[in-house]
Amino acid sequence: MLDINSRKTKFVGVYFKGQDYDFSETKSYIENNHLENFFLQEIKGELNEENLFRENDCTAILKKVFENSIGVFFFGGPDIPPGVYGEENTLSVVTDPQRHYFETSFLFQLLGGYWNEDFEPFLKEKPKYMVTGFCLGMQTMNVATGGTLIQDIPSEIYGASTPQEILNLGRTNLHRNYWQEIVEDSLLMGINLHTIQFTNHGFFGVAVDVSKKFEPRVYSSHHQAAEKIGKGLEITARSPDGKIVEGLAHKKYPNVFAVQFHPEVPGLYEDLYLRKFNPEDKPQSYHEIIGKKSVKFHEKYWAHISEILKKSKK
Repeated sequence: MLDINSRKTKFVGVYFKGQDYDFSETKSYIENNHLENFFLQEIKGELNEENLFRENDCTAILKKVFENSIGVFFFGGPDIPPGVYGEENTLSVVTDPQRHYFETSFLFQLLGGYWNEDFEPFLKEKPKYMVTGFCLGMQTMNVATGGTLIQDIPSEIYGASTPQEILNLGRTNLHRNYWQEIVEDSLLMGINLHTIQFTNHGFFGVAVDVSKKFEPRVYSSHHQAAEKIGKGLEITARSPDGKIVEGLAHKKYPNVFAVQFHPEVPGLYEDLYLRKFNPEDKPQSYHEIIGKKSVKFHEKYWAHISEILKKSKK
């Protein structure tokens, strides 16, 4: 998918010492498989909700990471502590606060935001540096720049709270699969594959060469979404009913963008396994369900990322 020479490109996994994950397994995998161009960088320091949006213990090493790289990816994960964006926790399930403190602070220092408008973001030095994210990555980008989140889409947007009430909304309006909470079936997918629609923003249509009229099917696995939009960000895509933000791009930094869906899932590009959304459905692969045109859309999305990275390496 990512069309760059992996033998010449070094990939560094940057993580925070306090987050709830055992990276020793990752280190062993890299060593045992002789992945000579993959590395891990641990970041240490004291992070809390009071020091995320200013210089802190992590700033110096994060600046070095920025200065010695051409781009950064922020991946999916669990709910962000609502206190980070100034709200009480009403419907969020927070399992790894330290990871969120780290990633939120990193994105804020890269991009700046409403939380501290006197702070000079790293990208002011390299405005064409690439910053992108998937699912949680987009939510964190929004929060870091001063935005907020819908803590639970079904209850806050549609007034549905039980699994059956949520399923009655129709598959088009679901951003993960709630059938698993009603019936036991090992073939049920935990996600949904729904369509999105593009806005008038030029990211989809110009940067990513795709017809504005096309509504690709994407891999969706979340119950939260961007609400108030962060500083400098513009909406590039929405859900079919227009109520959920599916894509963001920065109006000042051309290579800063993110999506609420998951274009990185291997099963979108080949027939890896069979799953079904509804217990009555015929099992199919994700690849079959989204169809050739949506596969092509995802490939074009990755081609855009590849082109940015190729230009940055020159």
